[in-house]
Amino acid sequence: MGILESIWQGVTEYWRPVAEISILSVAIYFTLKFFRGTRGWPMVLAFLGLLVALLVCIGLKLAVLSSLLNYFFGLSAFAALIIFQPELRRLLAGLGNLTFFGSLHEQRENIEVVIQAVEQLSEARTGALIAIEQSTHLQDIVESGIPVDCEATPEMIETIFFPNNAIHDGGIIINEDRILSAACIFPLTRRQDISKTIGTRHRAAIGMSEESDSLVIAVSEETGAISTAIKGQLVQGISLKKLRGTLNTVFVTPIRNRSFKGWIKSLKPKFSGAGLRAKTTGN
Repeated sequence: MGILESIWQGVTEYWRPVAEISILSVAIYFTLKFFRGTRGWPMVLAFLGLLVALLVCIGLKLAVLSSLLNYFFGLSAFAALIIFQPELRRLLAGLGNLTFFGSLHEQRENIEVVIQAVEQLSEARTGALIAIEQSTHLQDIVESGIPVDCEATPEMIETIFFPNNAIHDGGIIINEDRILSAACIFPLTRRQDISKTIGTRHRAAIGMSEESDSLVIAVSEETGAISTAIKGQLVQGISLKKLRGTLNTVFVTPIRNRSFKGWIKSLKPKFSGAGLRAKTTGN
């Protein structure tokens, strides 16, 4: 009996550190995967560089530098809340695993409403800015505009953005099959790596997608080009087929795939920064 207890004690003592290291490794891996490609990624690299510097200082017994770096890391938790606020907000929103549309049939119907409206706006070269809510509620943005609260139809969306309409400036917020508000003021992105040719409308689309998990569609009034912004990434000059695929990927696929792995994949930006350098510019 004593032998069995010794074996069990040895096994538990061996597997505890293995389990801890495994859990930490998985957590670090998915954290880096989540932040990679976001505007906070350079900050993550800087943080890792300072961590390596701290380990080197400890190894070389550099007391002063070690103390300074230890003090810095003590404040890093508060700094992370400020620096990574948009990313953390999107991460926590994803934990809710809430869906934008109801059934698959309702999803596709609502998607087609948006596509039909965007097609007409693009052909008429009418500028538009459309934000589609997911799990992050945009109450502050809704209150910045004019309450509409009507059924989302292609005709209503086109009417709102008609140039002679008093509420055509700004963006609209769509939730499920309803337009909540029009003439909303979207936050502009503060990123410095965006081309100067990107207009205010598209900067607002990027800013909205950085501050929430909403998908934003922008139509250029100069060229009629269609762009999408999600998770801080802008893709310009897309076709209606590509737009339909993007909407289905964001709003339909998550319901079919509710696994943890699928959720993790959905957190990673699907669009590369190359989209910012697409040939379509305009406002």
